[in-house]
Amino acid sequence: MDLGLAEDHFSCPMGSFVASDIEQLKMAIEECKKLILELPEHSERQKDTVVKLIHLRLKLQELKDPEEDEPNLRVLLEHRFSKEKSKSVKQTCDKCSTIIWGLIQTWYTCSGCYYRCHSKCMNLITKPCVKSKVSHQSEYELSICPEIGLDRQDYRCAECRTPISLRGVPSEARQCDYTGQYYCSTCHWNDTAIIPARVIHNWEFEQRKVCRSSLRYLGLMMPRPVLKLKEINPLLFNFVEELVEIRKLRQDILLMKPYFITCKEAMEARLLLQLQDRQHFVENDDMYSLQDLIDISSGRLSCSLTEIHTTFAKHIKLDCERCQAKGFVCELCKEGDILFPFDSHTSVCHDCSAVFHRDCYYDNSTTCPRCARMTERKQDDVSEDT
Repeated sequence: MDLGLAEDHFSCPMGSFVASDIEQLKMAIEECKKLILELPEHSERQKDTVVKLIHLRLKLQELKDPEEDEPNLRVLLEHRFSKEKSKSVKQTCDKCSTIIWGLIQTWYTCSGCYYRCHSKCMNLITKPCVKSKVSHQSEYELSICPEIGLDRQDYRCAECRTPISLRGVPSEARQCDYTGQYYCSTCHWNDTAIIPARVIHNWEFEQRKVCRSSLRYLGLMMPRPVLKLKEINPLLFNFVEELVEIRKLRQDILLMKPYFITCKEAMEARLLLQLQDRQHFVENDDMYSLQDLIDISSGRLSCSLTEIHTTFAKHIKLDCERCQAKGFVCELCKEGDILFPFDSHTSVCHDCSAVFHRDCYYDNSTTCPRCARMTERKQDDVSEDT
């Protein structure tokens, strides 16, 4: 096979290298390495020989991993692998843990869990796509590092079953702080992630070491609102003031939502789309994603949600006459401005949703005039029917 090394650019005193198979290429590479050490340092001949060595290694890699007419899309164990076109980006294969040389190697990425691997490694994959687990089982492990012990794992990697030990013989046992299980160095690269259980129970956001599959799972689960804090750990609201603030803002937004869905101007302005990245905020006030909790801890969510709350309130109370017309007058004192259920100084009747000044209405200790009228009207209707 002609390797294209006969040009003067690749010439050397020993003559041209002609290799016809992998073994001959390896011998040629060794000869080149020896020659580089013998030639004067920084000389032109040494530089040319280094270039030759690079080309020989590329040719060797091509023989080991030949360019074939690979399909653009491959489906395996619920992974949907797409052939990558990038040649300059250096990645690491999730299967064999070696570098993917995009210039000369074919490689694929799963569009669901972003698992990357060489084309030659695809048939060795044994782990299903993590996205399928997220779709079928959207819940976190809520125990902190639930370790069962290496002996219960039969001293084998929890994923690929490779023999492992704490002494590193034959392979180092690495613990995943999310699952509590031990993995080999191929399945656990010492990546770090925030652990949901530690956040919920201890309000701790320190990143801990996790295995590759846990890293991908936590990444996909990050924006999903699957944490009902008032059931998992209701005491958290007693210790984290920011959570109380965010809960109040979310409750106010839910009270504003009926104004917007019946307001033509609000629908045209698409005000609710300001929360499109956190759709659950306009659906309930008790579900949180891990990303929500991270942003609450950093203060980012409080700032952005306060700004949105101000914009929503301004539309209802100042900018839109239709929304203003849906306000309430306190029927107990009949004084003051127009009231809205999301105002901080108001109370709302749980039965008819009428709004009063908080000082006038003490959580049902005062009879609601609107409820009284409705009850009287029903009694009159019954009397007329009889």
